[in-house]
Amino acid sequence: MKTLSKLVSTSSVSLLVITSPVLISSNHKKIEVSTSTAVVAATYHIPVLTNSSFKNFKYSSPEMTVSVAEKAANVDNAPDFNASAAAKKAFEVKMVIQQALTMYDSMKLEQSGLNQKAFEYAWRGYHNLLKTGQLKKSYVLTVCDFTQSSSSKRMYVIDVAHKKLLFNTYVSHGMNSGVEYATTFSNKANSFKSSLGFFITTKTYVGRNGLSLKVQGLEKGYNDLAAKRHIVLHGSNYISPEYLKDNGEMGRSLGCAAIPNAMSPKIIKTIKNGSCLFIYHPTVKYLTHSNIING
Repeated sequence: MKTLSKLVSTSSVSLLVITSPVLISSNHKKIEVSTSTAVVAATYHIPVLTNSSFKNFKYSSPEMTVSVAEKAANVDNAPDFNASAAAKKAFEVKMVIQQALTMYDSMKLEQSGLNQKAFEYAWRGYHNLLKTGQLKKSYVLTVCDFTQSSSSKRMYVIDVAHKKLLFNTYVSHGMNSGVEYATTFSNKANSFKSSLGFFITTKTYVGRNGLSLKVQGLEKGYNDLAAKRHIVLHGSNYISPEYLKDNGEMGRSLGCAAIPNAMSPKIIKTIKNGSCLFIYHPTVKYLTHSNIING
């Protein structure tokens, strides 16, 4: 992964928008950009996955070519490096959205049913979590797209380093969030509803549903009580094609994200210990108030 396609300097951090799907981490160093497009001085670290096993990134320092630097210097509507913080932030968001769309198209995620906006918001939040160093396992991104019916495969586990869809399967919503579609959400105990937003996966345990995965809700008022509510990811026999065929609808949980028993061990082992999980629904209040999406 040796080529950068966009370069934006903000007041506090230099943004790298790169042709590989991996954005910046908090470990990169500041990039200095010459006013001449022919001269670029760059010293930085970007994450590079060294093999297909699920390990944390190791880091390397690829070089930026002059031709790519020229393209970066000619980005449409790029703000002056002395522009306001708001202008720089707006430009950063624009570049992140553009990368999300490029990623979405190159991976043909529309064909797998993933809503474009679901991925765009997931990518924006993922970028901001990377930027603030909150992800220990940064090459995997999981999206639950609750615009879709529960009878659809609406969970997507994506290897962003290799632009590969690792898993696409069914996932339940809370019994009080809706029947076929999830339409209402809650952060309250005993609501038996799903919670929206960004989570970080933590450790596994073995409970009544077998191997299960704890998650940490990151958004106050939307999912930060997930641990107290015992919201986890686990396998279940009520979320499967067989259950759907026999009952006419998928089963629902008490608020947890339940997935098919046959898939749960592999998925849990892939995403455990510090990866990003995003549960999406086009709820306007959440989308406009999320500090992670809009941070």
